[in-house]
Amino acid sequence: MTTPNYRQLIKKDKLPRHIAIIMDGNGRWAKRRFMPRTFGHRAGMSSLKQTVKTCAELGISYLTVFAFSTENWKRPQDEISYLMGLLVEYIDKEIDELHQNHIHLQVLGDYRSLPVDSVQAIDLALQKTAANQGMVFNIAINYGARDEIIKAVQHLGALIKQGQLEPEDIDEYCFSQALYTKGLPDPDLLIRTAGEIRVSNFLLWQIAYTELWFSSLMWPEFNQEELLKAIWEFQQRDRRFGGLTQQK
Repeated sequence: MTTPNYRQLIKKDKLPRHIAIIMDGNGRWAKRRFMPRTFGHRAGMSSLKQTVKTCAELGISYLTVFAFSTENWKRPQDEISYLMGLLVEYIDKEIDELHQNHIHLQVLGDYRSLPVDSVQAIDLALQKTAANQGMVFNIAINYGARDEIIKAVQHLGALIKQGQLEPEDIDEYCFSQALYTKGLPDPDLLIRTAGEIRVSNFLLWQIAYTELWFSSLMWPEFNQEELLKAIWEFQQRDRRFGGLTQQK
């Protein structure tokens, strides 16, 4: 059976504006090869690099990836330390190319709680790409959606206490402006790898009407063809946002 050429099949005028990805399966991919979990995390860097490159080439406006959750602190300390080092290594290796491709890097989450070298690397990368007008690339680090929502409520509560906001003035727009994703459109397409059918505390407010797509591939196996397939299948769906179908 011939594999479809998804690059030719996808319609450039119906691309998702914002793609979010839960990069799952690094550890299981490594375990199947009798290697440590850290081996899988390193292999996943290649998939991330290719995904960023492909999205930018296609003209995707926003890409958000889930790199490290607030729950990931429960992992073994040696794995956490490795992930923090890998983050710094990724930024050091990729920031020049990201900048040359006019990609604007942003971070979602409480990244200032990370180790000092990680914070410094992130700050330099954010500063270097701040004026870029190309694809916005969001990396969610030390991020959890419930934590994000609680922080938003606390912020709005403080404004009310200070007399700067009335409770009845809080609407969806007001609340969204208190989130890490302030100023970003909600994801159109959420991709999760490794065959898990759940969203794992990722962008819970923002994905109310997002199309979900699950890949059986582990993250280190995720490639350009799988990304294009996800986009093509997204284009086959009828997004109604609670209304009636628009398809004929």
